[in-house]
Amino acid sequence: MSDSNSFAVKEVTRLIEPILDGMEIELVDIEYLSERGRRILRIFVDKEGGITLGDCGRVSRELGDLIEVKDIFRHGYVLEVSSPGLNRPLKKEKDFVRAVGKKMKVRMSAPIKGRRNFSGNLRSFEDGVLYLAVNDDLFLLPYGEVEKARLVYDFRN
Repeated sequence: MSDSNSFAVKEVTRLIEPILDGMEIELVDIEYLSERGRRILRIFVDKEGGITLGDCGRVSRELGDLIEVKDIFRHGYVLEVSSPGLNRPLKKEKDFVRAVGKKMKVRMSAPIKGRRNFSGNLRSFEDGVLYLAVNDDLFLLPYGEVEKARLVYDFRN
């Protein structure tokens, strides 16, 4: 993502988070990308008990005109509001607090003990540190250096 796109996403985040908070809906992630020749602003939202199609429509109506009026993007785009689904990224500290006891994949921005990618069980999250059990090893991963993290689901059971 270019710097101008990154700036635009930050501006949209700053603009819409208070509105979503008022709707008791959580902003999970924002993507601004080009797919098949068209630009897409994709906003992922969730709420306690799960997000519905009706919630997504309501969020789209509330935010669409507001984002347009602020003229944040230089090009036209399609607004999509969606549930994060099972592949939900873990970004905020509260995401990691909720994920304690679950299996996850984590990619770090810099190597820890010679590696950047980890897959294991999150034992705890305390003082900005993820305690991730990988087989018989325990890795202490600084939250501030997490580049990407997602839960891993086992559908065989």
